Amino acid sequence: MAEPEATVARLAQLEADNARLRRLLDESGTPDGLRHGLRDTLAMLRAVLRLSAETAETVDGYATHLEGRLDAIARVRVAADTFGEVSLHTLISDELMIHLIREGEQATLDGPTLRLRPKAAQLMGLAVHELCSNAVEHGAFGLSQGGVDVTWSVAGDGKAAPGDLTIVWKESGSTGVKQPTRRGFGMQVLTEMLSYELRAVVALAFEPNGLRCTISCPLVPRTGRLAEDERADETGETG
Repeated sequence: MAEPEATVARLAQLEADNARLRRLLDESGTPDGLRHGLRDTLAMLRAVLRLSAETAETVDGYATHLEGRLDAIARVRVAADTFGEVSLHTLISDELMIHLIREGEQATLDGPTLRLRPKAAQLMGLAVHELCSNAVEHGAFGLSQGGVDVTWSVAGDGKAAPGDLTIVWKESGSTGVKQPTRRGFGMQVLTEMLSYELRAVVALAFEPNGLRCTISCPLVPRTGRLAEDERADETGETG
């Protein structure tokens, strides 16, 4: 899709605003951790804006999908700012609820208590958003009998030594699922952004009854950790 003049102008304005904000952060004595987190978020927003424009087929589609992507990033950012880390279970269940998919009805979630660092959480949040949106538009969530099972596991204990985090998104109840003929934004998030930022390996299988997406990445400290207190609830607090 050729970018409309208004979109080009808006992107240029956002770039200028981001540059000014980075200068203000550097000059205001903002704590290093907060400054670093805001820079990561701004960089991701710029990437999302550009990739959304490059991969959209219509202006309406661009606007609709961009709003959902920015909302997904914002939700994770709020959780990260509040708790310092983001529960993987909460990240997934919150995104499903945005699409009116309830855990225990059309979705099952199962895995150990896992906390993601802010940058990794934003990337995972964006990936889950794209999987949900695709399931609504083309996959299991567009059918009354459709659903998804999401499981995650960590090889090793994920504490003493890094293990691999593996997340499996398995849709069911679909028919005639086919591999897309073009690489849209969601495909780029799954196959490029996760690989570059998290060293993730992503496998997509278009099976007869629905999409299977498997994401594997090293569970290193900058990515996340298994919760040390298994009694911790999904907000990161202990009861």
